[in-house]
Amino acid sequence: MLKLTDVAVNYGSFTAINHVNIEVAEGEIVVLLGANGAGKSTTFRSISGISKLSKGESHFQGMPIGGRAPDRNVREGIVQCAEGRKLFPQMTVQENLRMGAYVHRKKKAEIKDSLEYVYHLFPILKEKHHDEAGSLSGGQQQMLAIGRALMSKPKLLMLDEPSVGLAPLIVEQMFQVIEEINREGITILLAEQNANAALSIADKGYVFENGEIVVQGTASELLANDEVRKAYIGA
Repeated sequence: MLKLTDVAVNYGSFTAINHVNIEVAEGEIVVLLGANGAGKSTTFRSISGISKLSKGESHFQGMPIGGRAPDRNVREGIVQCAEGRKLFPQMTVQENLRMGAYVHRKKKAEIKDSLEYVYHLFPILKEKHHDEAGSLSGGQQQMLAIGRALMSKPKLLMLDEPSVGLAPLIVEQMFQVIEEINREGITILLAEQNANAALSIADKGYVFENGEIVVQGTASELLANDEVRKAYIGA
């Protein structure tokens, strides 16, 4: 579904990522691991079309996307749920969700179905659909951010640090929902620092350091890798 080949992104004279090679098959959950600033978010931005490639190639479903506009990528099914949620705090829960469906705004029946799906995944959002997004708890805001992304009807859903700042019980629930979304046929690319939780649901992963991939393998291989366990799992 997605293939990055020798991708690099420069911001001026600073190289944010370099020699990045990633493959994501349809139906997989793939995790990008690494500390803050390691290059995970820049990789997401390069896939979305927000950050332009300095070199290399990126393909989605066999089509080149390296120079494609972000809005076209969303229409084609590449949807990013950004780190920090980026909600509209003074808009209601339902208004935020409808903003996620903007590229499909003429398809009223599909928007209704998408809303029902999001409310099925996150019943608390239905309960609070008239509340302002800024009044929600951190966990509820993360649910809303994921729900808004789902309203764009993604084929590939990129989740950037969805567990940051959340209580352990909420993190566990969040990863259960990510698994459920994947079972519905949506491919997941997940950037995480919570390696143990992420690898427990992933098919494979890539470890970033200083903008480059230093280790890659199946989830079981990474969980068994002593260096990965010591650096990211604490065991």
